[in-house]
Amino acid sequence: MRKPPAAAGSTAPSGGRLYGDAPLSIAPEVGALLYAVVLASGALTMVEFGASYGYSTIHLAAARRDLGSGHLITTELVPERAQVAAENLTRAGLADLVELRVDDALETLCDLGAGVELLFLDGWNDLYLPVLELLQPSLATGALVVADLSRDDPHLARYRARVCGPDARYVSIELPLDEGVVISRLAT
Repeated sequence: MRKPPAAAGSTAPSGGRLYGDAPLSIAPEVGALLYAVVLASGALTMVEFGASYGYSTIHLAAARRDLGSGHLITTELVPERAQVAAENLTRAGLADLVELRVDDALETLCDLGAGVELLFLDGWNDLYLPVLELLQPSLATGALVVADLSRDDPHLARYRARVCGPDARYVSIELPLDEGVVISRLAT
């Protein structure tokens, strides 16, 4: 049985921070959850919004490797972080399994076709809803959307209403991992 990857070899420049004291990388337990969700769902076509230094990308790519097939696209706005992510993916032996797009996700992800089975939202919180709306036509029936949250960020209220509200087209659960993770399944 495969285990989630240890990203101990991945690096991030000191001082790499976002939203005050919130670190740019997901918590290890969120990485393990991502890995398990991909394996359990069998999601072969995955998109990640917000690669940062590649820690979460390593978990997604390892799951793709262990499934034996698939396509993983990740996007990062900041070229310097994308370079570190590419180096970390190379160090992990997973670089050939990832398509890394560098620029504004609302531009780099606008050309996706149908069939995205898993969307991981881990970039700027105020873009979660615009990215979801952009990719909505590309999501396969039953697609999973996993969102790494920042506690009490007001930008997430509209996103939560979209995926958790009474009129949502999603079935969602919020898990108390790190600052919170919402897993949503697009209803049929």
